[in-house]
Formats: sequence, C-alpha cells, structure tokens
Amino acid sequence: MAERSPMLLRWCAMLGFSAVLMVVLEWLSIPAAILMGAMLAGIIFSVLDKPVKVSKPLFSLAQAVVGAMIARAIPLSIFQEMARQWPLFLGSIFSVIAISLVLGWLLARFKVLPGSTAIWGSSPGGASAMTLMAESFGADVRLVAFMQYLRVVIVVLIATLVTRFWGGLESAPDPQSQPFFPALDSGHFAMTLGLIVLGFVLARVLRLPAGPMLITLVLGVVMQDSGLSPIILPPWLLLMAWTLVGWSIGLRFNREILRHVARAFPRVLLSILSLVLLCCGLAWGLVHFAGIDPLTAYLATSPGGADSMAIIAADGQVDMPFVMAMQTGRFLIVLMVGPPLSRFVARRLEPAPGG
Repeated sequence: MAERSPMLLRWCAMLGFSAVLMVVLEWLSIPAAILMGAMLAGIIFSVLDKPVKVSKPLFSLAQAVVGAMIARAIPLSIFQEMARQWPLFLGSIFSVIAISLVLGWLLARFKVLPGSTAIWGSSPGGASAMTLMAESFGADVRLVAFMQYLRVVIVVLIATLVTRFWGGLESAPDPQSQPFFPALDSGHFAMTLGLIVLGFVLARVLRLPAGPMLITLVLGVVMQDSGLSPIILPPWLLLMAWTLVGWSIGLRFNREILRHVARAFPRVLLSILSLVLLCCGLAWGLVHFAGIDPLTAYLATSPGGADSMAIIAADGQVDMPFVMAMQTGRFLIVLMVGPPLSRFVARRLEPAPGG
C-alpha cells in the first residue's frame, strides 16, 4: 500500500496538471487542446522523473477509439473519390514517403544515426506503428521514438499556426456544439463499443503494429457503410482516448532518451523540420493546383501520423474525409513497402564503416 500511495498521488497530479493545460489551451483556441495538454503534461512529468505509465491495453483501446473515429469520417464514397483522383493521392503519398527516405538516408550517410534507426525514425507512418516495427528490424527504439514523437509535437504546433491564418471549411461541424454527455442510442452505442473491443482483441491476436487503430478502422468502415450500425462516439469517450494518446506520446520523452540524442539533436531537428517544410510545400501545391483549403492540405500531407492528425482534424474545421483518406492511404502503403525498403536502404549503408 505504501508504494501505491505515491503512484496514486502522481496520477492525481498528472490528471490535474493535464486538465489545467487543456483548459488553458482551449481558452487560447489551440487545435487539439486535449491531445496537446495531455502530451505536454506527459513530457513535463517524464523529464522531471515522476514516472507514471499508461498500460499497453489502455493505449491499445485508445487507438481503437481513434480508429473508430477515423472510420466514422470515411464513407466508402471516399475510396471512389480516391480512384477518380488517383494521380493526386498517389503523387502526394509517394512524395512524402520519398522525401522521408531521402532525409533518413542523409542522416545515416553522414553517420548522425545508424542506418535502420535513421530510416525508421524518418518514416512517415503512424508514430506508434513505426516505433513498434523498428524494434523488429534492429533499430534503436529510443531514438526512433524520439524522432517520431518529436515530429508529432512539431506538426501539432505548426497546425496551430496554420489554423491562426486559415480557418478551414465553414461547413465543418463545431465540436463544441455537441453536449458532453449526449443522449445515446443504446443499441448503436453498444455496437460501437463492440467494434472497439473486437478491434482491440483481434490486434492482440494478430500482433499487427498499430493494429487496434487499423483493424477497428477497417471494421468500422464496413459496419457503418454496410448499414449495420452508425458509429457513436460521445465526447466523453473521445476525451479519454485523446488524453491517453497524448500521455502515451509525452511520456516517451524521458531524460535517458534526451541524453541519448543530445549530440545528434540539432541535425535530427533539422531533418524533422526539413521533412515538415517539404510536406508544407506539397500542401501548397494542393492549395494552388487542386483548390484544397490550406488547413486540410496541411493535415493531409503532414507526416504526423494518422492517429494524431485524426484528433487535430476532428478538432478543427477541415475536410475530414480527405485528410483521413490521404493519411490512411499513406499509412497502409508505408506498412506494406516500409519494411523491405527500409531494410534495403539500411543494409546498403551500414556495411560501409568508412563511408
């Protein structure tokens, strides 16, 4: 019992501090205030060596909720739109992947990081998925996690600046307009909870990286667009999921990781900023040549990961289906081509000690 009391106190402090940050960020009209508040709280507590830990099952359930949220925003018609505009989607998706591979290659080529670590750390898939997959390919998971989650933080911060200048689509629903505890259709809500649990269980059985999000997303699209049941996600459920995702990201930034990357930090940061800025260039192309609004274009091409972008997109006035179609399409392609491509590049670089 004596050991439980300090941990309980730390969790209470974490909850209280997160709530304060969320309120402040919401008052400042910062997008994804819940995600950002939880993320910042996690970073601060981790760096101050006040260890708390989000259990893997809870994080997996949170990912499944995010997967259901993405599925709710993607009707089957979006895939028809992707088919009609396949040059736009494929060009944008493969451009981001190519840019990330070049930057990863440069980090490895100039021996800032080992080859496989540089490639996986620069990979534009979901941060949690890339971190998990990197472990299977001999990369330094601490460095990969640092690069991936630092990039998420930078992407979210830039999203706030983009939102300040461009408000997004006026037709998008205001998340503040929905009551926090709305009346729910018990049958449809039970189906949604069943979907989340099923995605969680199947992910544990299949051991697929980012499986809770990905499996729930696929099953959710089928369930919703087949007419079986709509996906019901009340704000209180989303708040819990977003908080868990934010904590899980922030708590990765511990002192050990910061010390481990201190010497490489300037060049790693330059690589991340280069990737984000080049993706902003792709977003500019979508705005000027495809007529897409700036915030939607930025989130669609952003290398922050589908789960984080889903939360930011849901908290802003953007074309959610377009953003999620682009992010999900890139995520699926990275899952398929990332392992063999990253392994090939890493093997070409690592054997050359003097290069």
